[in-house]
Amino acid sequence: MKILFNRKFKLTTLLISLISASVLLTTIILLFASYQSERKSLIDTHLSLSYSKSEKISNSVNSLFKSMRISLQETTNFLSNNPEMTDKEIQEQLELLKNNSRYFNSLSWVDETGTVRNIAPISVGLKGKTITGITRDVIDSKTPTLTKPYKGPTGRIVVLISEPFYDSKGKYRGIIGGSIYLQERNVLNEILGNDMVDHTGSYYYVVGPDGKLLFHPDVKRIGEDVGDNPMLVKLLQGESGKQHVINTKGVSMLAAYNFIPEIGWGVVQQTPVSYIDELLKKHIQNLILTILLPFLILMLVSLSIARKLAKPFIYLADVVNQFGSKNQIQPPVLQSHWNREADLLTKSVVIAMEAVEKNNKKLVEEAMTDSLTNLPNRRKLNEVMTNLANDGQLFSLVTLDIDHFKSVNDTYGHQDGDEVLKYLAKTVQLLIREKDMFFRYGGEEFILLLPDTKSLEAYNVAEKIRTAIENTISPIGKPITISLGISEFPLHSNLLNDLFLFADKALYQSKSEGRNLTTIWSLNLPIK
Repeated sequence: MKILFNRKFKLTTLLISLISASVLLTTIILLFASYQSERKSLIDTHLSLSYSKSEKISNSVNSLFKSMRISLQETTNFLSNNPEMTDKEIQEQLELLKNNSRYFNSLSWVDETGTVRNIAPISVGLKGKTITGITRDVIDSKTPTLTKPYKGPTGRIVVLISEPFYDSKGKYRGIIGGSIYLQERNVLNEILGNDMVDHTGSYYYVVGPDGKLLFHPDVKRIGEDVGDNPMLVKLLQGESGKQHVINTKGVSMLAAYNFIPEIGWGVVQQTPVSYIDELLKKHIQNLILTILLPFLILMLVSLSIARKLAKPFIYLADVVNQFGSKNQIQPPVLQSHWNREADLLTKSVVIAMEAVEKNNKKLVEEAMTDSLTNLPNRRKLNEVMTNLANDGQLFSLVTLDIDHFKSVNDTYGHQDGDEVLKYLAKTVQLLIREKDMFFRYGGEEFILLLPDTKSLEAYNVAEKIRTAIENTISPIGKPITISLGISEFPLHSNLLNDLFLFADKALYQSKSEGRNLTTIWSLNLPIK
């Protein structure tokens, strides 16, 4: 009897060790999986946010320089149409333009001989002086010009934007030029922001077409040549994108970059990876604090019961070990034990595992569903497309975009804009077949997948949807319109990225031809 008791005691000790190791390993696996998932999500989110911010900055700068160019053109036209103006009146006109527009640090008329006839403010001290160097080259070119950064006569690092000036008789009279002092306060600084480094350590900088820094948080670096940076090489070739980079100080960064076509500049937005790591650290800490108490309670209860119940606990330990595998977790068979404690433990584990499985399914469903429209989201789209492509199944991809959706939000508000998105989702779902799949890709853009459907058939489906939307009153009290682009797998491409690109190009063609159209991608479409 004593030997039997000792043997039972050893089996219980082994069982306790196995349970402890299983629960701990399960917790580590869950924490690791959560860490990896959260890290990827944070990186994708911050790259997208950085790209969006750099894109907005580049658009603002692009629009600013267009306005600057128009301002200079209007000034040259005004001076050409008023040849009787005196030197004093011209000076006053330049002073007025500079003070009212605040586009330029200085505004000047340099005649065809290179002499500074007028300059505002007059305190610059160049009036009457003869200009050489880059400014002289601009005068001789007789064309609208935006220079690269250079050191001006006053010793400042300057960018000059100019317009040729002709008098009323068509005689060339030099240039009207606006100077931007890169290391001093100006309208560009106001657009870009005085504090270019935020609380996350994120910052942005601007690069000129020659690879030199035009704006940077470290003012001393303005004018520095950084053109050998591989990312900036792509940027200065007119590309926009986002990627993981190491900056000049060896710091790991998440970078997004946008090209400004009007002036050939580039904007780069960077966020330190260390900030992401800090967020992940807090996430794991919170997760541990959340599960710590349930974990300890479960361990104490399990260990207490395990001392009395060897056989049923071994069975339950085998079930718990399933957490470490990729197979679907199968809850234990609910059966009654003669021992009350063993019976309660079995029931508790069944309930707990069913709750975990239920929560896991709910989390997976939420991760793949758009919360506004209840449509499957981009993640689900990628999964479905990958499966279709791997099976070699023919399908058509239709990109769908609401025309002038920004004006809907601006006019009626974002709440009505959301109602329009939900209305579109419900309407399209009523018009498509049961096997067709409709996804919200992001913003006002949707994706329709049509399995076993060629692009010409997809065109008929798309037109049916477009016509229905066009002729139905939307939540804003009037119809909206949509534009659509179609590509076909594998006819147009067997690469999913290219398939997206081609559908987007077709959608862009629909937009450029007036919107409210459906376009099938072809090699004849322009690539813009």
